[in-house]
Amino acid sequence: MNWDWEKLKKQQDGKEGGMVPPKMDDLVEKFKKFKLPGGPLLILLFALIFFGSSMFYTVAVDEVGVVQRFGKYVRITQPGLSFKMPSGIEKVTKVKVRRVYKEEFGFRSLRTGDTTRRTLSGGENTNVALMLTGDLNVALVPWIVQYRIKDPYKFLFKVHDVRRLLIDMSESAMRLVVGDRSINEVISKREEIAIEAREVLQAEMDNADSGINIVTIEMKKTNVPGPVQPSFNEVNQATQEKEKVIYQAKEDYNKAIPTARGEAERTIKAAEGYALDRVNRAKGDAARFKALYAEYAKAKDVTKRRLYLETLKDLLPKLGDKYIIDSDQKNVLPLLNLGKQKGEK
Repeated sequence: MNWDWEKLKKQQDGKEGGMVPPKMDDLVEKFKKFKLPGGPLLILLFALIFFGSSMFYTVAVDEVGVVQRFGKYVRITQPGLSFKMPSGIEKVTKVKVRRVYKEEFGFRSLRTGDTTRRTLSGGENTNVALMLTGDLNVALVPWIVQYRIKDPYKFLFKVHDVRRLLIDMSESAMRLVVGDRSINEVISKREEIAIEAREVLQAEMDNADSGINIVTIEMKKTNVPGPVQPSFNEVNQATQEKEKVIYQAKEDYNKAIPTARGEAERTIKAAEGYALDRVNRAKGDAARFKALYAEYAKAKDVTKRRLYLETLKDLLPKLGDKYIIDSDQKNVLPLLNLGKQKGEK
């Protein structure tokens, strides 16, 4: 096929009915003269589409829709497809009522892959965890507050900043509970403290009409600040030694006291026996004396002589050698050597 170069050139020059590309000025002029047919109709159509699409909305299964009409609360819609008046008249705010939110105090969670690592945070958040205990010690108390939104109306309209209120009241409740306990209780009784703090926090949030339900408060590892850790360990060691000494003293006490009580009981019984014996003897002597006195009163001379003879009977065997002399004897000097003479034989 041979090219006809002359014919091609004529077409390019606009001859023989060839097409010439339009110039830029011509395009601009044609655009200015162009008018869209039915312009108001298209605007109305766009407006209807916009307002019509804003009249229905979908609420997820874990949330509810709070409808406001000109800014005033009207109703709450449940999960599913719902309808409302166009935008500008009614507005929908979706609130997740089944999601569990959490706030961390004194530490920060760092998620790496499938694991979550918690580290003590610095700055203001660490100062939140520093608390004064009831025995005037400083404790580092990190914790987590988990909560749900139980009343969307109160949550949106009763409190300006619910999260800020929750943070402040959580810190206040925890300081109140920790301030009534010793440092050892704060470290060893975390679950008990968490339950009491939750009750206090829930009461305060209800009083504020926050619409929040405190699910749980979880206490993390409680300790003392790093700078005072050595001193705290020394105090614990001294406390353990004190308790050891107390236990040893109690052990000695438990050994010594029963022994002393047994000895005291034995002494008391012996004394009671001695007292009973003395009393019985005294009663017997008194009865015997009364009997003698009764006989003496009946025959004074006979009784007197009998008592005299009985007394001599008991006394004379104890006197040893006895010498009986005449009452008329004037010189007793020869009798002084009787004992010596008897001993010489």
